Amino acid sequence: MILDANDRTFPPFSLTRLLTTCFGAGNGERVCILIDLPNPADVEDFKFLEDETLSIQNYGHETFYKGFQAGGLEAMNWTGGEIFAYKESGGSNLDLEDACYDVEGQLLSLDKDIYSKYDIILTVSTFSATAPLTAKCKEFGFRGATLHGLNQIILDTGLAVDYDVVSEEAEKLRLGLTKADRFELDFEVENKIYTLVLHTNQQEAQKSHGLCRSGKPDVANLPAGEVYFVPQGAEGVFPFKYDESTIGLLHVTDGSIYKSQFVYGDYAEIEDHNRRLKEDPMIGALGELGFGTQVLPFSGRDIQDEKILGTIHVATGRDDHLGGNITPDLFKEHKNASHDDVLYAPHKTPEIRLPEARMIKDGKATALIRNYKPTAEMISFFEADLPANS
Repeated sequence: MILDANDRTFPPFSLTRLLTTCFGAGNGERVCILIDLPNPADVEDFKFLEDETLSIQNYGHETFYKGFQAGGLEAMNWTGGEIFAYKESGGSNLDLEDACYDVEGQLLSLDKDIYSKYDIILTVSTFSATAPLTAKCKEFGFRGATLHGLNQIILDTGLAVDYDVVSEEAEKLRLGLTKADRFELDFEVENKIYTLVLHTNQQEAQKSHGLCRSGKPDVANLPAGEVYFVPQGAEGVFPFKYDESTIGLLHVTDGSIYKSQFVYGDYAEIEDHNRRLKEDPMIGALGELGFGTQVLPFSGRDIQDEKILGTIHVATGRDDHLGGNITPDLFKEHKNASHDDVLYAPHKTPEIRLPEARMIKDGKATALIRNYKPTAEMISFFEADLPANS
């Protein structure tokens, strides 16, 4: 198994290969692209392309919209290919406003004009829309993919891989981790060790593997490649990097963060977090534990970097899109009902070391990650054969 992305060769990105692998052979499905903009009316006559700060949305236009117009639709036996814009939500996985615009400048409704009329919806955005679109796909019956944070590294690597292989590898790790009792994560900051314990209580592990070929309503998160759990309880302490200069220690009990403790940096960041926890305790709820499964280069975007083998992420906030019970209505304010991944990776959190991440299963402790490297035990899961019915 190749463990260094520098030793791996990636094929050229192919829009047709990616989408037919993820969604299957086409049968006249109607597809569209959604982008988020500070002012969604700027999609009219593609005005947003003049703004160099909107690089993600530019990739959505160049890669998907123009790719469809240049023969991609016919190659996949799809129809449509239109692009629409909605107002950026301002936070990860916050519910979206219903208003959207087309390139003629018409004001439309996501519910009435998009979700109900398209079979496949591709969302290329600054802020993740996976949670709200997962809820909408169950209501309206479409399939889709979210590709927030898209950049050239992701196009050249994370979206160029074979998603049949990604799915197989994610399933192998899923089988290795499923039905674990709990996970123990050791973090080192300023030469002190802190441990976060997340209880999974023998639940079935889930996977993000990029395939939506069953025809059932579903939304893939691309790039894909992770195994995740919805914790049923948690306690302990884990570090959090607020910005490049500030580190705090998050204290957890009964599955939620209840306070942040200053380590170094800007104390105002810690005070603000504690104020927000007091005003709306649900923002401290731990909604996910995830392990990356792919060998990819770091892209600088969490959407890809959390899928890299050896990284680990814990998420706060809503988890209804993952099968959990933390729904937006439980938060006191709409702006708080986000799902925010906290990624631990050597390039992103070099101040925070990860001496060990352990799984406790059937009374046995198995080390999975040491110092952001998969252990031999973790690698052995990938080397196992899949059951015949997988």
